[in-house]
Amino acid sequence: MHDTYTILREIADSWVLLAMTVFFIGCCLWAFRPGSRALHDDAAMAPFREPPHLAGCSNACLDCSCARTLEDLK
Repeated sequence: MHDTYTILREIADSWVLLAMTVFFIGCCLWAFRPGSRALHDDAAMAPFREPPHLAGCSNACLDCSCARTLEDLK
């Protein structure tokens, strides 16, 4: 009779390897599917977007926290 290690090793060498390969190919196909370019372009530009709390701020309010933030950056 086979011991537990040998049985698990045979399963890992065949079926688990096949399942991992299929999963990897599926992930690659999902990432490069048609129509996903806009999502990837949006994600790629995320670091360069202006933070929402500074967008459209005119620094005109009396207790403007954006003005203090901008002064700290200078």
